[in-house]
Amino acid sequence: MVETKREIERKYEATAETRLPDLTRADGVASVTDEGVTELDAVYYDTPGLRLAADSLTLRRRTGGRDEGWHLKFPVAAGVRDEIGAPLSDTLPHSLAGLLRSRVRHDEVVPVVRLRSSRDVKHLRGEDGTILAELSVDTVHADRLLDAPGAPAAPDGSGAAAAWTEIEVELADGADPAVLDAVEKRLRKAGIHPSDAPSKLARALHGTGLEPPAPKESDADGSAGAAVLAYAREQVDALVRFDPAVRRDLPDAVHRMRVACRRLRSAFKTYRKVLDRDVTDPVGAELKWLAGELGHARDQEVLEARLSDALGALPRELRHGPARGRLRTWDNARSREARRRALDALDSPRHLALLDALDGLLADPPLRPGARKKAAKALPKAIRRDHGRLADRIRPALDLAPGHDRDVALHEARKAAKRARYAADAAVPTLGKPAKRFSKRVKAVQSLLGDHQDAVVARGALRDLATEAENAGEPSFTWGVLHARQEAAAAAAERELPEVWKRAEAPGIRAALSR
Repeated sequence: MVETKREIERKYEATAETRLPDLTRADGVASVTDEGVTELDAVYYDTPGLRLAADSLTLRRRTGGRDEGWHLKFPVAAGVRDEIGAPLSDTLPHSLAGLLRSRVRHDEVVPVVRLRSSRDVKHLRGEDGTILAELSVDTVHADRLLDAPGAPAAPDGSGAAAAWTEIEVELADGADPAVLDAVEKRLRKAGIHPSDAPSKLARALHGTGLEPPAPKESDADGSAGAAVLAYAREQVDALVRFDPAVRRDLPDAVHRMRVACRRLRSAFKTYRKVLDRDVTDPVGAELKWLAGELGHARDQEVLEARLSDALGALPRELRHGPARGRLRTWDNARSREARRRALDALDSPRHLALLDALDGLLADPPLRPGARKKAAKALPKAIRRDHGRLADRIRPALDLAPGHDRDVALHEARKAAKRARYAADAAVPTLGKPAKRFSKRVKAVQSLLGDHQDAVVARGALRDLATEAENAGEPSFTWGVLHARQEAAAAAAERELPEVWKRAEAPGIRAALSR
């Protein structure tokens, strides 16, 4: 069983001679209680190439203290991390191993450093005795456990060592973060300043001669190849980063991972004169597969939210039978299956092979002659080509009579709008405001077409719900009312589309890209 908590803390430099100031003078702190000294022994794990440290992740097995066990920490913001804990065991718990899979890949995690800390703990309390924060003075000794080429070794063969003292102030659950500012003000006045090291692990690695690999950046030479590869690297990083977020079922994680798949696949198609499609097409096919497996979960999220909002907006007199319960039962069954499919995909060898293929593509990019052209010239041309593709789809769709064929044509136009928008987004670092303005106009088209498609899909789901209700002996009236409302919503989007498209196809929007 794993537990997750949000860790909000600040670290400060100290020495054995450092003395704490009177912290009851910090706003909100009424008393400071001495909780004694705890001895902690933690072994930190990583891949031999320090992949976790490179992404600011921390994995440790710690004994001693009230929360001994395995801990995996993900960065959220400066001084903020999500800590996922699992019970103490001899081997890495399966629940944590899955969260590391996108980064660890085929490597094993091995002991990297061992930290033994003597922790002098104090609780900062409010007027009512509630704990506001925990302050600890940690005396730390670190030993390197991983061989490091060129790093110094200790005479006893235990590896290089480092030692330091630091002060850590961690916010208590539910406490006002302002207490951290108040405590820091008092510490600074006493000459105690924030630490430059973001974590104990980072300090231990540096102090024992281990350094994680620096992130690789594309050459900023102004070429189309450099611009496209920089964008591709952002999307690959997102795929790796959102893998554990999807497993943790964090809000919007499935959507953002799916978008990264689509953006990357679109870039391969849009910038085909930069990257050789003989190489990128097979990778793009795998990205389509992954996006599809994630799509079941995301589509169900969107559909349930739409139907739930629509049902909630109905007047009471139009809600017949156990409609809310029927919707909940229907969604639970589909959501469980959709989540299972998403997790099965992430756990599959196929997913790891895709990540490896993307790493290989970035390490040895299949550049075409167009990659050497100036990005400011090559990228606008590609964007205009995608814009023309959108125009070729949207104009005929608008000429069709309302009905199934028009719904299908508008859905295809929506896909083209996404591709044109993603093309412009990739060019923003190169083209600036013109690309942003182009993206904004096309996004408006995409969003409207998205609303239309959501209404089309919702009508199909409502027909299924009506059938289920009838089979269970429940009234289907409510589902019919909602079906009519979704039909009206789709029609409203169709009426609005010509004006929104007119703004997106204005000649000046495209012409500005080349200025």
